[in-house]
Amino acid sequence: MCGRYSMTKAPEAIRQLFRYPEQPNFPSRYNIAPSQPIAVVRLAEGGRHFALMRWGLLPSWVKDPANFALLFNARGETAAEKPAFRAAMKRRRCLIPADGFYEWHREGSRNRPFFIRQRSQEPFAFAGLWETWAGPNGEELDTAAIVTTDANATLRPIHHRMPVIVPASAFDLWLDPNADAKLVQSLIAPAPDDLLEAYAISTAVNRAANDGPALIVPAPDTPAEEEAPKPKRAPRRKAGAGNGGQGSLF
Repeated sequence: MCGRYSMTKAPEAIRQLFRYPEQPNFPSRYNIAPSQPIAVVRLAEGGRHFALMRWGLLPSWVKDPANFALLFNARGETAAEKPAFRAAMKRRRCLIPADGFYEWHREGSRNRPFFIRQRSQEPFAFAGLWETWAGPNGEELDTAAIVTTDANATLRPIHHRMPVIVPASAFDLWLDPNADAKLVQSLIAPAPDDLLEAYAISTAVNRAANDGPALIVPAPDTPAEEEAPKPKRAPRRKAGAGNGGQGSLF
C-alpha cells in the first residue's frame, strides 16, 4: 500500500531523470495525498511527456464517480485481470516521480509512521496506471494509481506491501504499450533489499494538511504523545472534488 508520498527535489532534477520536454515549475511537497493532483510521466506522440492527474484512478466505464471508491493503489499481481485496471495495465502505464513515501506500522493500539527513501536520497519512479474519465457533459478527468507489490526485506517489518519502483533502465519498457506483457509483468517486483532505507517519524504526517521538511525528521526515541490511526482510504469524492485539506501539488 502507498497512501502518502513526497516529491521534494528541484524541478530540473526531476526533468533530467525522466527526460520530458516540458519545463514545469512546482514546489517541494512532503505529504502528497490521494485525491490531489500529482505529477505523471506518460508516453505520447512517441516520447515521454509530463502531465498532471488526480491521484485516484477512475475507470472510463464509471458512470457516477460519487459512488465509486478512490483507487489510489493497484495490486500489481492482479492488475491485468481486474476490470478497473485491466485496460490501463495493457495500454496506459505511466511513471510517477517521487523521492520518498510513507508507511505505517501497527504497534499495539498505535500506528507508527515511517519515511522510506532511496539510500542515495535520489528521486525515483513509482509504476503507475492512468485513465481518462469522460463525463456526461463532455468533461474529462485524467486519473492515476500507484502499482504495488510484496514488500522487500527492508520494509517487511513495517508493512507487507510496497509501491513498485521502476529502475531508470526500464522506464521505456514500462511506458511502451506494445511491450511484451511478460516483460512488463516482470517489473512488478519488490525493490532490491539494499535500495531503500526506512526510519520512524512524527505522527504529524497523519494530517494531510501538514507539509514541510519537518515531516521527514527522524522521530526521537521516546514515544509520540499522540498517535493517529493509519490512513486506510480517502473518502469517496466526486470528480474534481477537494483535496482533503492539503494544498494542490502545483
